[in-house]
Amino acid sequence: MPAMLASPYVLPILLLIGSNVFMTLAWYGHLRFKEAPLAAVIFVAWGIALVEYCMAVPANRWGNAVYSTAQLKTMQEVITLVVFVGFSFIYLKEPLGWNHAIGFALIALGAFFIFQKW
Repeated sequence: MPAMLASPYVLPILLLIGSNVFMTLAWYGHLRFKEAPLAAVIFVAWGIALVEYCMAVPANRWGNAVYSTAQLKTMQEVITLVVFVGFSFIYLKEPLGWNHAIGFALIALGAFFIFQKW
């Protein structure tokens, strides 16, 4: 692994991206398979969520060495939105409107303020 990817600043972000891909798949992937029994969907989602937790927990533990808890949570939420937008548009084929763009922009603005050291 290149040294930059193992950086204490970069590795938590990469792990949060990976965990959010699995989280989004666990929570929303079943929506294309509405005929599947709910119990089966829950069981499969738990298995996927286990992989998500195996990335999220180390991301937060290691990330807390260089980021505050508020910064980690903010990164996780922004990453969640970016992953969800891509997943929703590509996998679920749902359209995104101007209202989504404005809402996400306001969340990004809030994230900007979390990282300020005023």
